[in-house]
Amino acid sequence: MATALILLAAGKGTRMQSDLPKVLHEIGNAPLLHHAMQSAAAISPTRSVVVTGHGAEAVKAAAQIYDPEVDVVLQTEQLGTAHAVEQARTALAGFEGDAIVLFGDTPFIQPETLEAMLEARTKYAVVVLGFEAADPARYGRLVTQGDTLERIVEYNEASDEERAITLCNSGVIAADCNVLFELLSEVGNDNAAGEYYLTDIPELAHKRGLTAGVVRCDEAETLGINSRAELAQAEGIFQTQMRRKAMEDGVALQAPETVQFSADTVLGRDSVIEPNVVFAPGVTVETGARIRAFSHLEGCHVARGAVVGPYARLRPGTELSEDVKIGNFVELKNATLAEGAKVNHLSYIGDAQIGASSNIGAGTITCNYDGVLKHQTEIGARVFVGSNTMLVAPVKLGDDAMTASGSVITRDVPATDLAVARARQENKSGFAVKLFEKLKAIKAKRQKDGS
Repeated sequence: MATALILLAAGKGTRMQSDLPKVLHEIGNAPLLHHAMQSAAAISPTRSVVVTGHGAEAVKAAAQIYDPEVDVVLQTEQLGTAHAVEQARTALAGFEGDAIVLFGDTPFIQPETLEAMLEARTKYAVVVLGFEAADPARYGRLVTQGDTLERIVEYNEASDEERAITLCNSGVIAADCNVLFELLSEVGNDNAAGEYYLTDIPELAHKRGLTAGVVRCDEAETLGINSRAELAQAEGIFQTQMRRKAMEDGVALQAPETVQFSADTVLGRDSVIEPNVVFAPGVTVETGARIRAFSHLEGCHVARGAVVGPYARLRPGTELSEDVKIGNFVELKNATLAEGAKVNHLSYIGDAQIGASSNIGAGTITCNYDGVLKHQTEIGARVFVGSNTMLVAPVKLGDDAMTASGSVITRDVPATDLAVARARQENKSGFAVKLFEKLKAIKAKRQKDGS
């Protein structure tokens, strides 16, 4: 059956103390909104509607980055959750199938939980996601009779008996789309806040002779993000989940608690990740590669058998082929290294192509930026670049070429040639001692004069 996703993302998030819309705060370097959309992706929604409010244009842009086909609607006034869902009515006009309502600030709902809710829809007209709370606090309570959900009671309106219930409301709800909007038409705002709440839906369903049921999940799935402290807590949960999954998939994490993941990090089986490695967005590491300690990777691809680090930085656009070696204090940006190439020490390689089995000596720099434009350096196969070589782009080094240490290369080097580009050395006899004596005299005079 077709399924529509209605994702509520209109909240300002006052407690975040931020100008950024709440759903655009990040865990794992991805907006909370994307995490919620990723959860829903597992049920393959036929239609997706994101309801925006505060910071609507920014939220819309973020939603469309994840799914260009998403419908985005605006809730001009925040008048409660039922009112927010109501804004999706026009976008889903004529839709036949189930609708499931999620929240953009709740990033940990698991795909199997949503699948269980849709499965429960074969038995109930309305399905609500509930959880057993260790500390029910001020959550709404789910009042059940056997397997049937009778109603949802807000804490402020609950009796002592109802407050003793530990089965709490997550806010997530599923129903036939047409039924959901029919019931929304009956939701009133006769409450202290004067708002329209989704929590009225189960009771309204019963008045129509429809059934309502509960699917239970772990409390951790329902964590909503409302403050910086909760955001930090969510980041910790996310990192723990990613580390566990990586190890379950066959990745060796030598010190798991020190490795930082992004939401889209991909690590191949039998890859080895040493301590204090940071994976920023857009990183893929293939089977058998090794990322050594204190390295930072972003927007790059590392092929099997490659070794990176320690203390290496791979920036966006970096592509390492099989068995490439990148050593300590090396920075790469928008660089492609062919099989077996090596950049082992203290170098910057940017906007460059390096051929197979080439060796880049310590202290090499591709001078790729002239202050306005970026320029390319092309290095062929089996090239040996001597230590402390400056490659002033645009420049090409042919296969089997070589540069002498300390050279500044400003012209192309043909294949098999040796390029020497440095000033002639001259030794001034005895000049070092004379120069130091002169400098010491100047220093002594300044100290005497108090200058």
